[in-house]
Amino acid sequence: MYKIEDIINKVHCADCLTFMRNLPDKCVDLVLTDPPYPDYHTELYGFQADPINYLARFKCKQLVFWSAKERFLLDYTAIHIWDKKCGVGSMYERIFERNGGKNYRVYNNYLINSTVAAKYSRDIFYNHPSQKPIKLIKKLLVENSNDGDTIFDPFLGSGTTAVACKELNRNFIGVEINPEYCKIAEKRLFNTQGSLF
Repeated sequence: MYKIEDIINKVHCADCLTFMRNLPDKCVDLVLTDPPYPDYHTELYGFQADPINYLARFKCKQLVFWSAKERFLLDYTAIHIWDKKCGVGSMYERIFERNGGKNYRVYNNYLINSTVAAKYSRDIFYNHPSQKPIKLIKKLLVENSNDGDTIFDPFLGSGTTAVACKELNRNFIGVEINPEYCKIAEKRLFNTQGSLF
């Protein structure tokens, strides 16, 4: 079992299922994550249901990004829509809220899938095919957590959740299996100002 002081505010290059099994009880205030979908970039990420199903053990509020087309694997209290404000491909994704409120919301934030798209929305593209907009992640954090809370992202990718946490005075625990994305996340965190760490 991990000690919280050893894992908080760090990017962990690890298999998230193994990592989750060693987390202390009640160490997380919010899970905010974007796991691989069963119908999106499966050649890059594959898809495994076990890590998603393991999230059912967390009793805190959760916000889990998910495909617009595939059935979500867990129970939930609300479904939010991320309108990507684009006219091609899937125009929206769903965000399933677990252990939380029942009001459904729509979030309008541009898709970040290229350098041009990122500049248009005052973001930076880190060459991750499912990168989420920093403004969207920050809005979700402000609405669903408080200063000093600990946010867990078991599918950290290029580090957007961790960066948003640092900017908004939240602690984070981030797990990513791809070493290259871990390096990107750590570099982004190094270049981000924050007062908690």
